Amino acid sequence: MRLVGLTGGIATGKSTASTHLHTSHHLPIIDADLLARHVVQPSQPAFHTILHTFGAANVLDLQQTPPQLDRAKLAALIFANPDARKKLNAITHPPIRIEMLRGVLRAFLQGSALCVLDTPLLFEAGLYRVVSCVIVVACSTQTQLSRLMQRDSCTRDAAQARIDSQMSMDEKRARADIVIENEGSLEDTRAQLDAAVNAVMPSAWETLFWRVCLTPLAFVLYGGLTAYVKLREMMVPSTSVVSMEKERKEL
Repeated sequence: MRLVGLTGGIATGKSTASTHLHTSHHLPIIDADLLARHVVQPSQPAFHTILHTFGAANVLDLQQTPPQLDRAKLAALIFANPDARKKLNAITHPPIRIEMLRGVLRAFLQGSALCVLDTPLLFEAGLYRVVSCVIVVACSTQTQLSRLMQRDSCTRDAAQARIDSQMSMDEKRARADIVIENEGSLEDTRAQLDAAVNAVMPSAWETLFWRVCLTPLAFVLYGGLTAYVKLREMMVPSTSVVSMEKERKEL
């Protein structure tokens, strides 16, 4: 099985590309954004570590039942604070990577010939090193701005600040193996993606070779990681900072 990295910039159309690869080519997608949301659910150890690190009042939305992380609060907390961002990354990145690996192993054991690692931080997090090919979904800065302003109802300055906080599209283009230019019609973007899939799809012989060689190891790794994750979830305290903070607010 080949692992392909899919990335892009904010509002360049990466999600559109990912959806097409899944629905039209039936490729398994390891979505880093979804995994990042999963590992900070109240049932997960990282959720409670975040509360202890930053303070429940600073990161929780207590209006929800059960209380959830307030992503807007957390984003505001780390946006202008590099130290806070480093702390958050140190908490969330390890479980996210474990879930990524579990997803890749699951796809391999289910017989997939090609798997897509969909992450906006493919280069920044060093994950480009573990994929065989990098696909970048790109568009012009002006297109990014207009899409982002329309999507998030934000000002031009706010949209530009979010774009500037990421690696430039020029650098991502230069480091890509395949660039999908998402400036034209949806049909044109899909045609580029179809061509990319045909270019990176491994042969049947290559798929068979790796399946024969690696299936036993993949079973052991997947089983071990799954047991580790379940054990960590069992260790999450039943009486947590969430309930204590909510009780304090109600007093």
